[in-house]
Amino acid sequence: MASIFTRIINRELPGRIVYEDDHCVAFLTIAPLTPGHTLVVPRLEVDHWIDLPSDVLGELWSAAATVGRAVDRAFHPRKVAALLAGLEVPHVHVHIVAIDSEAELSFARADHNPDPAALDDAADRIRAALK
Repeated sequence: MASIFTRIINRELPGRIVYEDDHCVAFLTIAPLTPGHTLVVPRLEVDHWIDLPSDVLGELWSAAATVGRAVDRAFHPRKVAALLAGLEVPHVHVHIVAIDSEAELSFARADHNPDPAALDDAADRIRAALK
């Protein structure tokens, strides 16, 4: 069965997609740590990043850097974090998070009921920064 991320990539489920190329897709998480919290996901469905083929791993980090630069331009944080974490979905994903402190990286802080308008605004800001 396809992961929830594959279903978003394939447009079977809705997602706020902000970036895509031949190898990766990036979309906002539904439980953001900070505004603009984006997941960069390879199209290839693999559970653990160390099992990715080297070329896909390179494409994933290239896409993560592209999205990270856009998040930086859109939100002007002190830093943009990139985390390989996540046990809940068996599909590699890099969290791109705009941060002003390391405390903002605690998944205990995730907003599990974000305002849809705020998510739409964050997606629009990232898409504009990618242009």
